[in-house]
This record gives sequence, C-alpha cells and structure tokens, in this order.
Amino acid sequence: MELNAIKEREEICDVCHKMWQRGIVAANDGNVSVKLEDGTFLCTPSGVSKAAMTPEILVHMKEDGTVISAAEGYKPSSEMKMHFRCYKERGDVKAVVHAHPPIATTFASMGRPLDGYQVMEFIVNLGAVPIAPYAEPSTEEVPDSIAPFLQEHDAVLLANHGALTVGDSLTRAYFRMESLEMYAKTSLYIHLLGGAPDMPKDKIEGLLDLRENGYKIPGRHPGYVKYNKPEGDK
Repeated sequence: MELNAIKEREEICDVCHKMWQRGIVAANDGNVSVKLEDGTFLCTPSGVSKAAMTPEILVHMKEDGTVISAAEGYKPSSEMKMHFRCYKERGDVKAVVHAHPPIATTFASMGRPLDGYQVMEFIVNLGAVPIAPYAEPSTEEVPDSIAPFLQEHDAVLLANHGALTVGDSLTRAYFRMESLEMYAKTSLYIHLLGGAPDMPKDKIEGLLDLRENGYKIPGRHPGYVKYNKPEGDK
C-alpha cells in the first residue's frame, strides 16, 4: 500500500510514543487524529498500543467516517465520533488528542474541574478546564457531551473517562495534553499542602491580556471562570 502524508504519519507516531513514555496512556488507551490539507483525516487504529504505533497502520478517513485506506486487519478508533465533532465545531482545529492522564483523569472521575488560578503558565495556556458529563464510550453521547465546551476551551476533562485536547497543529494539541496533566499534578500538590487562593483578579486579567495580545497564542481561552465543585468542597 502506497502511503500518503508521510510527514503527518510520522508526527502522529512520535506523539503516540511520547504519550506512552510519559504514562498518559496504557495498553491500547487513547487516540490521535490529524486533519490533512485536503479535508481528509489520519487517525490511530483501534486496539493498538501507542508504543507500537507505526506510520503504515494509521487509518485514512473521510469526514463522514468512510475509510479511504487502512492496513489489512486494522480499523479506525471507535472514538473518532468525538474527534469529528471537534473538527465540525471548530474550524481552527487541525489535530485532536485523547488520553487517560492519571491525575487529570482522577479529577475528572471525582467531578473536580481544574479551575484554580495559582500558576501563571496554566492560566495563560489553558485557563479553567471543565468536565464534560459522563457518556457511554463509542456512542454519539460522547461527541454530544463535549460539544458545549468546545467553543471556549482547548482542553476538556471527560467524566470517569480521561481528557481531550485540540490544537491548530498536532504539536500544540499534544503539548496541551502534557500541560493538562501537569496542571492536575500541581493542583493536587497545592491541595495536599493546604490549598492556596487564586492570584489577584487584576493579575489574572493581565495574564489573559498577555495571552491574547502579547504571546498571541491561538485557540480558545475561557477567561476567568469558576465551575461548581462537589458538595462539601471548599
């Protein structure tokens, strides 16, 4: 089989290997997709460890889910419905990463959004990260659950499931997943050490302005948002 988009295939495999090495996926977890210039898509196949991903087994698809080409015995990830919704809702999105980063997934499973404003990097790069309601995997419930958050967020926690990040490039989508897990880890440490207040609102607003007008980071940012905590949380 003659392969198309060799560069993009190699980039996907590189990201998959990094995800496995960093422990944000295990076994056959997670999936990655990229939108090509012709409007078609490459995605990781179902049932393959990200550590074992190779360019020739990636699946080439149309926007309607039709498989254009795939290596014998391989089929697209069952989560592509979720990926396609990201592309549909956001014309700026060129890549989607879904993983199960353990600390971020713990927050998602406990109903705790990541909306602390204590660290400048997370304020600038991600902002508050909401939790999409639980949805049965591989069904239309999943894309429907994330759709309300996509217009304002580049990262979403998936209740009892994992996390999703998007970007205008695969590198940016993947780095957002790395940053999301670091955000969760730092938030956990802050909690274990007794908690900390948000930065002053004027400092937060200054960082948001820096993101938009100084760093000119592409994507969506929710601004200064607080989400509901589980009952009893402080």
